[in-house]
Amino acid sequence: MKNLVEYLASSGVICRRLEEVTPQQLGSRKRVKIYRGVGTDDYYCMILVLRKKSRILRKEAEELEELHRRLEEKMKAKVKKLYLLYHAPLCSKAKAWLSERGWRLMALPD
Repeated sequence: MKNLVEYLASSGVICRRLEEVTPQQLGSRKRVKIYRGVGTDDYYCMILVLRKKSRILRKEAEELEELHRRLEEKMKAKVKKLYLLYHAPLCSKAKAWLSERGWRLMALPD
């Protein structure tokens, strides 16, 4: 978690409070790490960390958006800032689809 916070801080993302949410709490079996937090501007943020060998396709991007919706339902609050930290090839259609929905995409270093 410390590495994540340091990487986010170097990218200009600072969260006052950050806690992990398991995918099982949201009814998912995906292998993704989910963090929710409160930014310095008092908005909720959601950070997804996705590490895989295969390409992230548009269908999977839609599943990530579904996780966002479920987190909002669980928290009963609007999550304004969305971040995807990925270590995998990203399909151009998935990248465009997520970007137009307000996701900030950051490739993790090796």
